[in-house]
Amino acid sequence: MEEALLPRMDLKDEVAIVTGAGRGLGRWISQGIAKVGAWVVAADIDRKGAEKTGDEIRQSGGVAEPLEVDLTKIEHIEKMVSFTLDTFNRIDLLVNNAGVNVHKPMVEITPTDFEKVASVNLRGVYFCSQHVGRVMLQQGSGKIINIASVAGFLLRAGIPNSVYAMTKAGVMMLTKALAEEFSGYGIRVNCIAPGYFATPLVADRLEDPKTLGSILSSTPMKRVGQAMDIVGPVIFLASEASRFITGQTLFVDGGRSIL
Repeated sequence: MEEALLPRMDLKDEVAIVTGAGRGLGRWISQGIAKVGAWVVAADIDRKGAEKTGDEIRQSGGVAEPLEVDLTKIEHIEKMVSFTLDTFNRIDLLVNNAGVNVHKPMVEITPTDFEKVASVNLRGVYFCSQHVGRVMLQQGSGKIINIASVAGFLLRAGIPNSVYAMTKAGVMMLTKALAEEFSGYGIRVNCIAPGYFATPLVADRLEDPKTLGSILSSTPMKRVGQAMDIVGPVIFLASEASRFITGQTLFVDGGRSIL
């Protein structure tokens, strides 16, 4: 019988790009993977946010390079990939975290609103994966983790979320499609679908007592997520501990998706 071996769960000296790294989940993810050894390119449309995350990682003894990136512009994605290769000479991990939302009923959504959400949440994820995927194909290795949302799987009455939900459902299916395409080349692609976390993206909802009550009542664990709740699953999917897992969506939602 083959001996059961303990897989590596660190990311020592692995090069990672995290989009949307300037705040919220992206900031936590960047800090978390840096603590287990990853060298992080902290990419964000907000330069100050990216620099703050980079400074925090370096102050904790980690390696980080902040970079201003607008994912709606292909030339920025190309710059991000070139910068990472010029600085670190490889890319081992891409975390497609950046996302935006517009909190309006469907009948009030404008074409501008639609483009704002879809251009980041879908188009940005697609072309980041494409450009980084080309590098990983040449390397013969790599990991892509897409951050979707439980909203791509279910909805709750009274919370309009049409465009956001559509894009996040698309990210889940894109994860499967890319996993299949890359599976023979040493590249794993997985997805995390968070529930409600205490981040700026949903701050307006969490500050409203009625909405917060509704969120907690439909979350079996009766709380919203914190930093540690997202960092652990990302490290798991980024490390050798998940070496036989690809194309999967892991719901990190306090049980919200089981109701």
